[in-house]
Amino acid sequence: MKRTPLHVLLLMSLTACADTAAPARTLAPEAVDAAAGTITADDYFQRLSVIAHDSMMGRDTPSPGLDATADWIAAEFERMGIAPAGEDGTYFQRYAITSVRPDFGGSSAELDGTELSFGSDMSFPSGAVEGDLEGEVVVVSGSGTPDEQQLAEVEGKHVLIIASADGGGGGRRGRGTGFRTVRSFQSSGALSVVQASASDEAAWESDVRRQSATVSVRFGTSTRAPRVNIRDATLRPILSAHGLDLDAMRAATDGLTARTVPGLRLSLTLRTEVIQEQTAPNVVGMVEGRDPELRDEFVIFSAHMDHIGTGTPDASGDSIFNGADDDASGTVTVVELAEAFASMDPPPRRSMIFLLVSGEEKGLWGSRYYADNPTVPMDQIVANLNADMVGRNWPDSIVVIGKEHSDLGATMDGVNVKHPELGMVAMDDIWPEQNFYGRSDHYNFARKGVPILFFFNGTHDDYHGRDDEVDRIDTEKASRIGKLMFYLGVEVAERTARPEWDSERYREIVEGVGR
Repeated sequence: MKRTPLHVLLLMSLTACADTAAPARTLAPEAVDAAAGTITADDYFQRLSVIAHDSMMGRDTPSPGLDATADWIAAEFERMGIAPAGEDGTYFQRYAITSVRPDFGGSSAELDGTELSFGSDMSFPSGAVEGDLEGEVVVVSGSGTPDEQQLAEVEGKHVLIIASADGGGGGRRGRGTGFRTVRSFQSSGALSVVQASASDEAAWESDVRRQSATVSVRFGTSTRAPRVNIRDATLRPILSAHGLDLDAMRAATDGLTARTVPGLRLSLTLRTEVIQEQTAPNVVGMVEGRDPELRDEFVIFSAHMDHIGTGTPDASGDSIFNGADDDASGTVTVVELAEAFASMDPPPRRSMIFLLVSGEEKGLWGSRYYADNPTVPMDQIVANLNADMVGRNWPDSIVVIGKEHSDLGATMDGVNVKHPELGMVAMDDIWPEQNFYGRSDHYNFARKGVPILFFFNGTHDDYHGRDDEVDRIDTEKASRIGKLMFYLGVEVAERTARPEWDSERYREIVEGVGR
C-alpha cells in the first residue's frame, strides 16, 4: 500500500494540534443547505461545456485532451481552495501505460529439467508481464471453482491447469478452465498460471502467429500472475514420468482437484518487446475533516473524466465523441461537490476526497491504479460514492447500484426521505442481469473492501455515440443528483460509525467466495 503523502500527513498533524485546544464545532442545518445550494444547473452547464467541448477531442486515454481536462480540474480545485491529495504535493497521480508485444525469442522455460521453446512448446498472450519465475508446480484438473484451501496452496507456486474435455466452463479445445477460475488463481499469489492446450497443429500455429503480432497495453504494476499456454504433446510425457495421466485428468468433470507434484518444478523467463511508453493522469483533491480523530478517515467521491476519443467522420463531418453524459456528467458532479464541501465552515467530521480517474473506458485503469496505489490508507477509506452517467433519462429518478451490499443503502434511503424538495428518487438496480456493478470505477474500491454506491441513469441511444453532446444533458436533473450525493456525503462523514458491509456480499465481492 502506498504511504500517505508527506504534505497530507503534515496538514493532518498541524490541524490536529490546533484542534486539541478548541471544542469541536457542529454543522448547522442552514449552513449545510447553503453549501448544497452552490450546486446549480447553470454552473453545471458551464463546466460541462468545457470538458465535453470539441477542443478536448473526446478525452481518450492517453491523449492531450485528457491531460487538458485534468489540468482544468486541478485549476478548479486550486481556485476553490481544495487541498492537493495526489502525489508529490500535487493534484495529480500519473500511471504508466506501456504498449508491448510478446518476445518469444527472448523468453524461455524449463519444466522438470526439459528445456521448452516459446512458439513451439509454449506461448503467452501479449498482455503478460515480464519476469523470472522458478518454483514447484501445483496440477489442477477437473471443473469448478477453487476453494479457499486450494487458493492458499498455490501461493508461491506455478499452477498448471488441465481443463476438462469440455473446456471446464470457459476454455475452448481444452486450453483453459473458466475465466473466473483462472483469474482466482492469478490473484492468489501464484507465480504463474499455465494452461494446457489440446489444440491441433494448425490451431496452435494460428494462435502463436496472432499472439506474436498482437500489441497490447499494460498499465501500472500488475498484481496478477502471468498466464501462459503449454501444448498437450509437450506436457504429456513430462506428467507421465510423475505417474500422472494427462488424458485421464482432462476427462475428469466432477469437481476441481489441486495437487502439488513432488519434484516437478518449472522455471519461466518471460520477456516482452516495448513498442511505446506513455502516462495518464488521475486528479485528486481533498477537504480535510474537522474531527481530530475522524479526519483521518475518508469519503471518496469519484467519476471518470475520460471518454473514447475520435473516430471516422460521420455524414456531417463529426469525428469527435464528446461523452457529455459518459462521463463528463459525473465528472462535473464531483467538481460541483468539491466546491460545495470547500464552501463549508466548519467542514464535516471526516475528510472528503474528490477523485477524477482516467482509463475507465479501457478497463477501469485509473481507478484500479488508485485502489492499488492509494494516496491515503485504503483501510481508512470508509465509502466510495461514484457518479457515472447522471445527466439523461428520467427527470425524477436515479439508479443507485450497490444499495443492498452495505448499510450505505439504508443511509441513502434515509437521506432520500429527508430531502423530498430534490424531487429525486434513488432507485435500486433495475438491470442486475447487465452487471453494471462490475463495470465502473467503484468496483475497484469494492474489491478492496470499501462500501460503495454507484449513481447511474442507464444507457441510451447516444451511449458511446457522437450525439452524446452537452445540449442533450438535463443539467437541472444532474444538479439535483449532485445535491443528493452531497447530503449523503455529509451524513456518512458525520456519523461516528463507519458504513458496514452485508456479510454475505463481503464474502462474495471482497473475498471471492461463492463467485
